[in-house]
Amino acid sequence: MNRRRHQRRRDVHHPLAPLFERSAESLSTALGDASRQGYLASWRSFLRFLKTHYPDVRSLHQLARDPHILGWLADFHLRIPPLATNTRAIVIIRLRRMLEDLAWTQRIPALAHLIQLDDIPRRERKLPRALTPEQDQLIQDELKRRDDLASNLLLLQRHTGMRLGECLDLSLDCRRSVAPGQFGILVPLGKLKTERLVPVDSLVCDLVERLRALRPADASDNFLVAHIRARNTMLRNFRAHLRHVTAAVGIHTRIVPHQFRHTYASEMLMAGVTFVGVMQLLGHSSPEMTLAYLKITQADLQREYRRALAHPRHLIPLPRLPLSAHMDCAGLPTLLDSLRAAQHVLEMFRRAATDCPTRRLLHRLGNRLIKIMAELSKIDPA
Repeated sequence: MNRRRHQRRRDVHHPLAPLFERSAESLSTALGDASRQGYLASWRSFLRFLKTHYPDVRSLHQLARDPHILGWLADFHLRIPPLATNTRAIVIIRLRRMLEDLAWTQRIPALAHLIQLDDIPRRERKLPRALTPEQDQLIQDELKRRDDLASNLLLLQRHTGMRLGECLDLSLDCRRSVAPGQFGILVPLGKLKTERLVPVDSLVCDLVERLRALRPADASDNFLVAHIRARNTMLRNFRAHLRHVTAAVGIHTRIVPHQFRHTYASEMLMAGVTFVGVMQLLGHSSPEMTLAYLKITQADLQREYRRALAHPRHLIPLPRLPLSAHMDCAGLPTLLDSLRAAQHVLEMFRRAATDCPTRRLLHRLGNRLIKIMAELSKIDPA
């Protein structure tokens, strides 16, 4: 009953509602449920404003930047409680996309110019939220001490860098053997609609076995963690469990499960995993996404600086390639050696170049070679 009453309160009865609803459905067809609900909330917010302040506006031709759009932007900015800058930017961007879509479908070009780029607030830069070593150790010790379903799942997230939702979607046979004595966790299709195989150690293998043992005997699904409740309910319960754990160890700062992902990324980078490798582990599609996860401490920076001084890259000897010896046994190792040599020569040429455009071009070419080598490394030599 409360849900139906809440739904009726949110409904907007306005002549423009069907047009905006069709546009939102068209733009969010390939998106997730959260994005579809976001488009729905965006146009409802705008139409509620029109209905309250400009009830005479009943067609798209009547819409004008001033006062309708500017008035809504001002009202939206003064909303109580105030929304975060990033949230306001997303809502405005969604309404702008719908207006651009309506400008095309309804053949009203002026709609595409009602919201301008300057109207969208600059998004706040998200800083890395990795746990401090002290927080990380306290939380892990408490999770291991409790040794229940939620604690083991959070430990699995901490040591694999997965999203919490990805942990819930793991199948019973998620652990895969990649080589004798080497294992990986198959992460299913997730936020970016891609799957990946995350290398794991014996600790993670033990956590997987522990989670299998904690499954209810009557569970009939094929998930590592049985879905005995709605997925959103389970996510809330795991987040609440982490709050209880942090309170028990005396951490008063708000800690969320996603910070395990940031901590894992920074840990892998400090352990020597390349930037491209960290991207693959996290399942990111762009370097910018990975950069938001990494936290470089002053100690790490000093260590990298001393290492670079001790072994400067421009003094590393050129790897020898006895081409004649490899001509009859061409294969993946030979190809990778050739690419490494080419990347080395390219880097030396870039350092010697004095023209800035040339240096930028050589830098881009070097990055392409690195990406090519990373993709080739995934190929099974067999």
